[in-house]
Amino acid sequence: MPDFEEEHARLLERHLSKRSGERRGRLLRGHQHAEKLLLQNVWWPLFGSFDHLHPEYEIHDWNRKSQFLDFAFLPPYGRFGLECDGYQSHIKDMDRESFSYSLNRDTYLTGMGWKMIHFSFDDVQKRPDVCRMLLQLVIGPHLIRTPASLLLSPDEKDVLRFAIQLGKPIRTRDVMLQYQINFRTARKHLHNLSVQNLLRPIKPNSYVSCYEVTDRAVLHVM
Repeated sequence: MPDFEEEHARLLERHLSKRSGERRGRLLRGHQHAEKLLLQNVWWPLFGSFDHLHPEYEIHDWNRKSQFLDFAFLPPYGRFGLECDGYQSHIKDMDRESFSYSLNRDTYLTGMGWKMIHFSFDDVQKRPDVCRMLLQLVIGPHLIRTPASLLLSPDEKDVLRFAIQLGKPIRTRDVMLQYQINFRTARKHLHNLSVQNLLRPIKPNSYVSCYEVTDRAVLHVM
């Protein structure tokens, strides 16, 4: 599995490079210890990547008032908002008007097709297994019902087509040479295709040396 710290740094760098003004400032100010801990203790052990994940994601309420979610998960099969709420900042110091607005905002987002997922900082820090169970409970059914082809990135579809055309087990080196990408990226594409049962790892020893195409693969490259 890729290293969490490296992938977390890449996630922030990628989004900072695409943002400006308040959206960039919010990411610099808002993504702190609690948000990183949510990724490290809850998200990463389940998914092992940050694909389709957007930190400090800007949304608008019914009055076009700008708000920021801690994270938005935006895969092809839905919209999910993730929040890590500290007791001190979210409840204890909240007045009645803010409390009402918080409830109304979540109801509005639900009406707009979002699924909102809230975790307390205490649970993220001390009981992350509960958070992982609840996150899987919310997102898992969508993964099961979604055809694998919708879960593939354009790059992964290209790699799958290449694997089919190759006519023999595909190696990480084959993908590196074909697409001029580094070892880590090539291995990630092959691993993701394997997780979705579109490629089957071949292990002559104790490690994966190459992958072969499964019978399902051809159905997901159209």
